[in-house]
Amino acid sequence: MTDLDIAHSVKLKNIETIASKLNLSLDDIEMYGKSKAKIIKSKGDKNGKVILVTAINPTPYGEGKTTVSIGLADAFNKLDKNVCLALREPSLGPVFGIKGGATGGGYSQVVPMEDINLHFTGDFHAITSANNLISAAIYNHIEQGNSLDIKNVTFNRCLDVNDRSLRDVKLECKSGEYVDHFNITSASEVMALFCLATDIDDLRNRLSKIIVGFNSKKEPIYVKDLKLEGALTVILKDSFKPNLVQTLEGTPAIIHGGPFANIAHGCSSVTSIKLARSLSSYVITEAGFGSDLGAEKFLDIVCPTASITPSTIVLVVTVRALKYNGDGTLKSGICNIDAHLNHLKNYNVPIVVCLNKFSDDSLEDIDYIKDYVSNLGYTCEVSDAYSKGGEGAIELANTVIKSCELSNNFKTLVDKNDSIRDKISKLNNLVYNSNYVEYSEKAEEKLKHIDKLGLSYLPICVAKTQYSISDNPKLLGYPKDNILHVRDLIINNGAGFITVLSGKIYTMPGLPKKPNYENIDLVDGEIMVVF
Repeated sequence: MTDLDIAHSVKLKNIETIASKLNLSLDDIEMYGKSKAKIIKSKGDKNGKVILVTAINPTPYGEGKTTVSIGLADAFNKLDKNVCLALREPSLGPVFGIKGGATGGGYSQVVPMEDINLHFTGDFHAITSANNLISAAIYNHIEQGNSLDIKNVTFNRCLDVNDRSLRDVKLECKSGEYVDHFNITSASEVMALFCLATDIDDLRNRLSKIIVGFNSKKEPIYVKDLKLEGALTVILKDSFKPNLVQTLEGTPAIIHGGPFANIAHGCSSVTSIKLARSLSSYVITEAGFGSDLGAEKFLDIVCPTASITPSTIVLVVTVRALKYNGDGTLKSGICNIDAHLNHLKNYNVPIVVCLNKFSDDSLEDIDYIKDYVSNLGYTCEVSDAYSKGGEGAIELANTVIKSCELSNNFKTLVDKNDSIRDKISKLNNLVYNSNYVEYSEKAEEKLKHIDKLGLSYLPICVAKTQYSISDNPKLLGYPKDNILHVRDLIINNGAGFITVLSGKIYTMPGLPKKPNYENIDLVDGEIMVVF
């Protein structure tokens, strides 16, 4: 059966039943039909342990972090543990592109999967609209006399589809010709600050601090100078409420926000994670792509922002990804595990390795990986949640529960008092396994400008390829002594970080030769989709 067939074979519980598992009443939620709801309660009375699911460097199709996360939560549920998932919302870009949906797979899914993968509750549309209202306001201000003396516009438009033709767009106005750029919504600053805001007042404040451009004196112009933050907050007020859905086995799942990890910070919203913590004893969340991207940003950006200490890190590995990293050979690619464990151990948080099992994995390959991990001093459990649901992740769940009780001396890798250059150097050494950073002339100028603006205290968010721990997608496995190429830096003052563009990375992806939208249709009133 397809994932959609499996999803449709299960009778969903009414969402109020799922809400009750988190001690939420009908007064605490806003219904979106029978199977979706917005949570309007701001906080519960628990203080759950946070379990972060991350992975090694992936193949183009992903390695099943979401499938593992869902299966792990269902296993916790089977063990009578009070648990809640906190996941990102899928972007339409990958859904219509190469990767497909982001709701898990097989018997380890969040549902209704077709709703979540497509429009869901409209959060992405609201974020897109808010972002583009800022752009409209900027150019309207220029057309209406430009009293703020905007000379250099730095804020970009966005769209939640992959469209490489919109990376650079010429605009003609009465006051002249401009070149604008589109990001995918998941890479927009509005998405980033939306996911890092701690409450609605913080959201408004972050919106007001977005730098939209600079005047002739190279002084920043903010959203608040356009008197726009109030309207933006109104657009986002409903989408800012976290979404409640369920797994196939009826485990509560809060799904909210969706920044990409290779070009943004790659984690679900701070509000959703904090809310999940206050409503359950265990929270299982994931960070996008490999630990060199999403996990690093979760641990160095999200955790300090949300005052979170993770209790355990689960590192997902697969036979196919290790072979991909070894040019088809497991023994050549297994060193990619070392790359990620050597990075993650610096945070002083207990780590469990999870082998996400695929149907064509051989017992010989599985045993080889388990023995390899054991010899490194870590526990490796196999998850077969795709085929068996929560039952296939029971051993993993028991190991993770024990791991959550181990000694934990969590610390971030970077210090806010470090300069931007020093922050990049630390990540380069400890995460990307490189000892040299090469800055473009443009990047050097940006570093000087950031320092002049007094923004060097901001954390950094590195945008690079997901396929390698380096910034070169062809350097697989465990590359060493490579060079990190910093070609530009972007000030995301509203989000509260500096984006570091490394290597050849685009903030607006393109569609593949055979896009996944060819597999989506409406037949007899039913959505048909094959991911």
